[in-house]
Amino acid sequence: MSGHSKWATTKHKKAIIDSRRAKSFAKLIKNIEVAARMGGPDLAGNPGLELAVTKAKKTSVPNDNIDRAIKRGAGLTGEVVDYTEIMYEARGPQGSALLIECLTDNKNRAASEVRLAISRNGGTIADPGSVSYLFNRKGVVNLPKNGLGEDDVLMAVLDAGAEEVKDNGESFEIHSEPGDLPAIREALKDAGIEYDTDEVEFVPSMQVELDVDGARKFMKLADALEELDDVQNVYSNADFSDEVQAALESE
Repeated sequence: MSGHSKWATTKHKKAIIDSRRAKSFAKLIKNIEVAARMGGPDLAGNPGLELAVTKAKKTSVPNDNIDRAIKRGAGLTGEVVDYTEIMYEARGPQGSALLIECLTDNKNRAASEVRLAISRNGGTIADPGSVSYLFNRKGVVNLPKNGLGEDDVLMAVLDAGAEEVKDNGESFEIHSEPGDLPAIREALKDAGIEYDTDEVEFVPSMQVELDVDGARKFMKLADALEELDDVQNVYSNADFSDEVQAALESE
């Protein structure tokens, strides 16, 4: 789940020690297969594959799994890998908006499961375009503070194309144009700054703050969507205040 708010930062931290690691592995493997199918098995000549493999290794996906996925995606095993990208739009509690990014080998199954998860958990399917205009596609890097100040991070990545550095409490979030993400990763590496995640994501242009009841319902909806095998990412403009987050954590 990506929402670029206090609760999203908490979700990012949880993802590092995620109990649903097998699900995370499956998504990363799928990305490798798609990248290998589109650009071939050579990492040096396929930047998309190199990025997918880097992310998988960062999440401790075993090398054997990665190698098999590359071969499968590139057609070297005789298997056919044919995934379709689909984006669904939905409304959640209290005016919140969600973009649900799917990568599937069965469009009918994905559509049915996404619609069911939304309707059963208090959301409504939105017409195409009625939610997506609230988001912009951006490169997003999350990194722990580790004693760094906002100016330290900004100075390291400004020349690489960073647009802004956001303070999320215990971490920083760097936003850029998607094409500048590789340069920002290199700039952080050159500066000796470690980061947790680097993704191209849909970032909301404005956020909707939810109360405790709305936040509780929203999390139920978001979790149900994230559990689906065909769902790669869920983006939202929902935000929680410190008080709301504390109330949820105490339940």
